[in-house]
Amino acid sequence: MSSSAACSSASILNSSARIQVPISNFSFYFQSSLDYNPNSRFKKYKNWAFSRNFRDRYHPRKCLHQEDKSSQLLSPQEKTPNVVEISSDDKNVGIGSSPSTSFLSFLCPLLKLFSGGDPSKERNYFLEEAMSSLSTLARFPWGSRSLIEDSQTINSVDPPIRLQLFEFEACPFCRRVREAITELDLSVEIYPCPKGSVRHREVVRRLGGKEQFPFLIDPNSEIQLYESSDIVKYLFQKYGKGRSPSTGLLESTIVTGWMPTLLRAGRGMTLWEKSRKEAPIKMLELFSYENNPYARIVREALCELELPYILQNVAKGSKRAPLLVEISGSKEVPYLVDHNTGQQIGDYKRIIPYLFETYSAVNM
Repeated sequence: MSSSAACSSASILNSSARIQVPISNFSFYFQSSLDYNPNSRFKKYKNWAFSRNFRDRYHPRKCLHQEDKSSQLLSPQEKTPNVVEISSDDKNVGIGSSPSTSFLSFLCPLLKLFSGGDPSKERNYFLEEAMSSLSTLARFPWGSRSLIEDSQTINSVDPPIRLQLFEFEACPFCRRVREAITELDLSVEIYPCPKGSVRHREVVRRLGGKEQFPFLIDPNSEIQLYESSDIVKYLFQKYGKGRSPSTGLLESTIVTGWMPTLLRAGRGMTLWEKSRKEAPIKMLELFSYENNPYARIVREALCELELPYILQNVAKGSKRAPLLVEISGSKEVPYLVDHNTGQQIGDYKRIIPYLFETYSAVNM
């Protein structure tokens, strides 16, 4: 499941490898990322107790079953099973993702009225590009470049097992996390959770106990997290070698994070009613970066179809750029690889109709 600068197109397209990753005194076997099975892929991890001190907050103590009986009186937060919810004493942590749930429940139907109707129908691509480009300007420079280009402190190698992010494209707090992932140049698994989801929202409810997004699973450290600001801080602490997020990334979400949601009229928010109920056998693969206006349109479609995919970030300065050139012959994004059909497509105007035609329930 790992991905690095040295990997080749052959390794990317390989779907049969099994990886054994030691964790503590035991091992998990994970099927290759390309093989998708929502019923067996996600695991509930053990409870972890965390220090309230920011410096130690990401370092797990003993599992609960290993605690002696004198330590059984846990706080309500520590009693919450399977999910790490980090309480923040600092006022500058930023606003988390909780407020998005109630606000988006009101905004969702309103935006759907102006969303241009059926996403599978013929589109006005001039308008699509104009609105998506304005969205890019609203969020620039966040999500546009990798920090490893000008830093020797950022980890340049992906973790052994890809992180798993449950989110939906239109959510500004999910966007905050995707921008951080772009800056850290990480390859992650995306599990879209549009309103009306038939698969992935249930996984989040089962593992975390509630429908709140974004929701991150890090199989490498057995950590599961809600709250976008906490997720971003965790990612930089764990995979950015302690470096802080780029200036304004956390704070700007409240100011301009909603602009793409509004400008795109709620695209990437609701499940398309004619999408297939069954997930594809293998995960799709998308070369993209968060603030690219054309890639945004493709991610919206993947979300509306609830198609899980491997997100290969290739922002400016990414270590993955040579891999994209090797596979596609160009550095242009988006570039889609569908391991179920063998199709590889580089033009977003071709990707959109391909996705809706291939993964429509009508065409099964």
